[in-house]
Amino acid sequence: MQTEDALVLDPAERAPTSHEPPAVIRDLVSEAGITINGDAPWDIQVLDERVYRLVLAKGSLGFGEAYMDGMWECERLDQLFHRLMEARIEDKIDKWSQLRLLGEILRHRLFNLQSSRRAFQVGEQHYDIGNDVFEAMLDPTMSYSCAYWHNAAGLRDAQLKKLDMICRKLELKPGERMLEIGCGWGGLAAYAAEHYGVEVVGITISKEQQKLARARCKGLPVSIELMDYRDLTEQYDKIVSVGMFEHVGPKNYAAYFDTAHRVLKDDGLFLLHTIGNSVTSPKTDAWIDKYIFPNGKLPSAKEIASTVERRFLIEDWHNFGPDYDRTLMAWWENFDLAWPFLESRYGKRFYRMWKYYLMSCAGFFRSRQGQLWQLVLSKPERGSVYRSIR
Repeated sequence: MQTEDALVLDPAERAPTSHEPPAVIRDLVSEAGITINGDAPWDIQVLDERVYRLVLAKGSLGFGEAYMDGMWECERLDQLFHRLMEARIEDKIDKWSQLRLLGEILRHRLFNLQSSRRAFQVGEQHYDIGNDVFEAMLDPTMSYSCAYWHNAAGLRDAQLKKLDMICRKLELKPGERMLEIGCGWGGLAAYAAEHYGVEVVGITISKEQQKLARARCKGLPVSIELMDYRDLTEQYDKIVSVGMFEHVGPKNYAAYFDTAHRVLKDDGLFLLHTIGNSVTSPKTDAWIDKYIFPNGKLPSAKEIASTVERRFLIEDWHNFGPDYDRTLMAWWENFDLAWPFLESRYGKRFYRMWKYYLMSCAGFFRSRQGQLWQLVLSKPERGSVYRSIR
């Protein structure tokens, strides 16, 4: 994936602007303890005054695009976003552009952005960008979801602890058949097959994930299929879905849980691992939607609980959201170290986009707006008592 670098400012042009920022922007960021062209590592260094107009006109989308184009810099983006999100500055900027905000809300309310027809878009735009990026950034299991850092020695160990915890929460037994909705590059499927003796069927909407996952799971009782969850028909002893529910969307929550209910055996268990929003929001971040996860939407606890009702019982609800901050920072360290080997293919604008993505997400979790939940669900027909695992 070769990205366009022509829009990124030349380093020679990068000198902080002497123009005063609009009072509304200066006052807003000061609420978060941020100074335009200040000396703190989280302060914004404005290199092109057009950034102010972009932020006022396009909100978070304009802010992110201006960074991609080299219009501003910040020594510690993660700390900047932590402060901005903790002070909920985006909500305050939205008040200055009610028409744009209304458009974003109506887009989510009027259209099914995660319909069967649109389901493969996120695979094509994000997960298919190139396996080399993800192989460089992730741990050897290629787990593209929050690690579990309790007593972990590093990223790989934290991801292995997460994989094993999932298997134990599901009470996997040799000979069982497990469905993985959104199997990524096959890390969990391979682990469950190798260590717990189960047969795994994994589904994905990414051709590149399917290709690499099949290669990584070769010789194991694992099949990786390219398909939408709504097309599932067979039954399974256990179901797991890690980092996929964020792509389902509120209009499809009922269909998603109905599908899981239909294909899960009565005495089975379903583990749902998902990012969550601390509040119910009518929209998603415009920059993330355009450049990273098209058509994505983070659920709130209220949205999940209300949809699950009368479909499943909630056996366990485990929150370890702060672990995602540490995971994202570890991914950034890996990506940055590998960049000299990736630069010729992807270009500077991709580098800035990816840095903005990982750092903004780290700030999202550090501010506690972002949560990470693992739910264990069962059918009312299940007779045995469930014992929670940590």
